[in-house]
Amino acid sequence: MKLITSVIIAIAFVCGIWIAANAYRSRSAVNETITVTGSADKDFISDLIVWKGSYSRKSMDLKSAYAALKSDETAIRNFLSAKGVANDQMVFSAIDINKEFNYETDANGRSLGQRFTGYNLTQTVRIESPEVNKINDISRQATELIEQGIEFSSQAPMFYYTKLTDIKMDLLAKASADGKQRAEIIAKNAGSSPGKLMKATLGVFQITGKNTNEDFSYGGTFNTSSLNKTGSITIRMEFAVK
Repeated sequence: MKLITSVIIAIAFVCGIWIAANAYRSRSAVNETITVTGSADKDFISDLIVWKGSYSRKSMDLKSAYAALKSDETAIRNFLSAKGVANDQMVFSAIDINKEFNYETDANGRSLGQRFTGYNLTQTVRIESPEVNKINDISRQATELIEQGIEFSSQAPMFYYTKLTDIKMDLLAKASADGKQRAEIIAKNAGSSPGKLMKATLGVFQITGKNTNEDFSYGGTFNTSSLNKTGSITIRMEFAVK
């Protein structure tokens, strides 16, 4: 009787070890994964330009300063129209009026109060247009306004792309395919193959100037200074191993 009991216990012990071993192997197989980072980039050309410029007039008399500024506005409108810019693409801001003073002191540095030096009136003009090359060229010709006696300050144009969603979708598809291909290569070299996708984490969409050394930023780079741009994206993918 004792012999039978011992045999039963031994068999049960062996079965327990076999079950535990198989459970461990199954758990290990489930936990075996391959993690890769897929990436993609695409060059594109901006299809929208925004260009701004400002001009100002100063006078001791507000009415005179205003009249001079309105004359400048007319000259700027004529200049832009002659270059082929449509009226609905020109947006002139409200006039900013500043009363300016000089703070004077005596030879000992004691304050003598302030002296009014005149009214300084400033206005800006903003051009937004899909005619990127034309407006870009006009921005470089703004010195013609200075030659007319207008104190015109031209800002650097800003370039945008209006179909970024299409770019993002295309890059996402390419980055996913790239990540899957990387996983297949790694698995093949290890004598296995990638299984189902367990997890995917999308990286930040970056837009940099084409052929520039701009750094990526944690929150995403959004270049507006370059006409030609490069969009890029990464995706971190985790696959089970068959």
